[in-house]
Amino acid sequence: MSFARPPFEIIRDPKAMRARVEDLRRDGRKIAVVPTMGALHEGHLTLLRAARERADIVILTIFVNPTQFGPNEDLSRYPRDEAGDIAKAKTCGIDLAFCPEATAMYPAGAQTFVEVRELQKPLCGASRPGHFAGVATIVTKLFHITNPHVAVFGEKDYQQLAILRRMARDLDFGIEIVGVPIVREPDGLALSSRNAYLSAEQRAAALALSKGLAAAQAAFTAGERDANRLVAAARAQLDAEKLVRIDYLELRDADELSEIAKVEKRAVMAVAAFVGTTRLIDNRVLAP
Repeated sequence: MSFARPPFEIIRDPKAMRARVEDLRRDGRKIAVVPTMGALHEGHLTLLRAARERADIVILTIFVNPTQFGPNEDLSRYPRDEAGDIAKAKTCGIDLAFCPEATAMYPAGAQTFVEVRELQKPLCGASRPGHFAGVATIVTKLFHITNPHVAVFGEKDYQQLAILRRMARDLDFGIEIVGVPIVREPDGLALSSRNAYLSAEQRAAALALSKGLAAAQAAFTAGERDANRLVAAARAQLDAEKLVRIDYLELRDADELSEIAKVEKRAVMAVAAFVGTTRLIDNRVLAP
C-alpha cells in the first residue's frame, strides 16, 4: 500500500512527537528513525536514504546529547547548524525532524540511565567513562518518543552499534536495528562531524587511521591471523605520523568485543586516535 506523504514538520516537544507517531502508526505507516547530533555530512545522508528505502515515514532526530560528553570534551563547541542540517536532510526525503531542547529530554531531577554492562567496557568505553550510558539512555528515550519500526545507525561507530543492537534485543524493543557501512572520502578518511576541526595538515595526517586499517586488511588477506601481528601492521602506519597519538588500537571479536589472540571468526580492528586535539575513530571488520 502506498501512502500520501505528510507535510514536513519540525517537532520539539516529546509529547507532541509521541502523539504524532501514534497517529501515523494508527494509519498503518511504517516508521524509521535516524538519531543524530546534527552537523550532518554525507554519511548521515546515507543513513537517511537507507531509512527512506525501508519505511513510509522517516524521522530525523537532532540532539546534541550532553550526557555522552565527558567533562573535558567538546560539548560546548560541537558543531551546530540546525537550518543547514534540515536543508540537507530534506534532499533525502525526510518527513519529520525531532529537535528537542536539553530541558525537554532531561527534566529537572532526572537520574535514570540505561547501561549495556559488558559491551560498554572496552575501547571507547575505557577511554570515555560514562559515554555509552549516555548514548544508551538517549537512544532509549528517542525510541520511546518516536516509536519506530526501524532505526538506522552508521557502522563507523561500531561499538555504539553493537551496544544498541544488544540493548534493543535485551529490552525487547521490537525495533529492527540497521547498520550502514562507513562512508569515506575518496582518499579513505572516514566521514565525521569532527573532521571540521582539522587543519589542512591535520587532515592529511588523519589518513594514518584508514591507512593503518588497510595495512591490517592487507596482512589478513595475505593469510595473517595472529592478532598481535595484525595490530602491529596497523600501528606501524599510525606511529609513522607525528601528528597522530593513538588512544587505542585493538582487534576484538566482532560480536562480543572480547579480546582475541587469533582471528578464527569475524573480528573488528578498531582505532581511536587524536590528531592534534581532535579525537577520531575508525574500524574495519576482518572476516575469514
